[in-house]
Amino acid sequence: MISLAGRDILQSWGKFVFTGVGLGLLIGATLTMAGVYRGMVDDARVLLDNSGADLWVVQQDTLGPYAESSSLYDDVYRGIAAMPGVARAANVTYLTMQVGRGDRDVRSMVVGVVPGGPGEPGQPGFLVAGRHITRSHYEAVADVATGFALGDEIRIRRNLYTVVGLTRRMVSSGGDPMVFIPLRDAQEAQFLKDNDAIVRQRRRTAQNPAFDRAGAPGLLDAVIASQSVNPYVNAVLVRIAPGVAPEDVAGPIRRWKRLQVYTRAQMEEILIGKLIAMSARQIGLFLVILAIVSAAIVAFIIYTLTLGKIREIAVLKLIGTRNATIASMILQQALGLGLIGFVVGKVAATLWAPIFPRNIVLETADAGRAIVAVLGDLHAGEHDGDPRGAAGRSGGGGRWLRTRNAASASRACASATARARPRSTRSGTSTWRSPRARWWA
Repeated sequence: MISLAGRDILQSWGKFVFTGVGLGLLIGATLTMAGVYRGMVDDARVLLDNSGADLWVVQQDTLGPYAESSSLYDDVYRGIAAMPGVARAANVTYLTMQVGRGDRDVRSMVVGVVPGGPGEPGQPGFLVAGRHITRSHYEAVADVATGFALGDEIRIRRNLYTVVGLTRRMVSSGGDPMVFIPLRDAQEAQFLKDNDAIVRQRRRTAQNPAFDRAGAPGLLDAVIASQSVNPYVNAVLVRIAPGVAPEDVAGPIRRWKRLQVYTRAQMEEILIGKLIAMSARQIGLFLVILAIVSAAIVAFIIYTLTLGKIREIAVLKLIGTRNATIASMILQQALGLGLIGFVVGKVAATLWAPIFPRNIVLETADAGRAIVAVLGDLHAGEHDGDPRGAAGRSGGGGRWLRTRNAASASRACASATARARPRSTRSGTSTWRSPRARWWA
């Protein structure tokens, strides 16, 4: 059986293919926007996974340490480590800043961790090169996304650090790569003042008569020394013992230590539901706009392609072609256009996703929903582009051609039939008339 849709596509295959490619680029942009949101959610979950913690102990009445600022004394972890059900507890600090190397700098999240092996909470779980931090000062482990290499010297505040290890997929909720340094150095960097500010602070303290008393000669020096150190951390990461429920450990810490404790599920809700909620709504709005634009463009394409074949459809009706066959031809072309667009869009999104600075996650489920939506739009566009829908529905029993299109189609059919008759018949005295078209009833 002759494929009417295939024959029609071969007549103008270039326009058909380029139309499918243009539709595919639009689909690729839609898939990329969905991938940006998936990447943000994935970054938030990776941040929690890489911390190696089951519980996050932060300052009371805060959503820290990622969504809000949190400050705890660095000796709090000792009491938490002695609580029942706690396997390990470690201090950690977080500071987003520019980390310099040579004449360039990289936006990074500087994480202060307790030196040790990979089992310590807060330490990177795995390395792709080098070793973990073992010294208390001036060593760093960086994510490969920073562009740093082993042995590089990087500047954080006024100090230089040597990169001794490289890791991968250690990022913040905002997608910034992480740089790990010893906890003491991170505490100093978080509240480090410049030299002029330190001189002014010491002069102000010395002028305070409460600190410069004759009966306490060492008081002023002790106060100045206390102002030169930072005894605070942002959170305490807790790893619970096997077989212990998180709430069984979190409850006593809240009650006896008077601190805020979050479980993994609660921290994920904070990151996804609060920290990236605004970005998620913006991306969702872009997706809705792209979906509406895609549906409108698809319907217009099918409608235009159908109107371009109005005379061919009239000829098919005159030779007795069924309505279902004509509708099937239009539907097959629409589905073919949708498949081309989906393949081009999926390939385009896969190719340009690694170029984006943010993490793009292209899930199979999103691609499946995209092709269903595209084919659904094309099916709807096929009905919108049906010549029956373009006809004047105000009369003629629902005829599907307007009068002006019917007249031109009749002339085209008459001309085609006259060319098909023998020469002797066309040159005879009798005049041959084309049969009247039986329009859609």
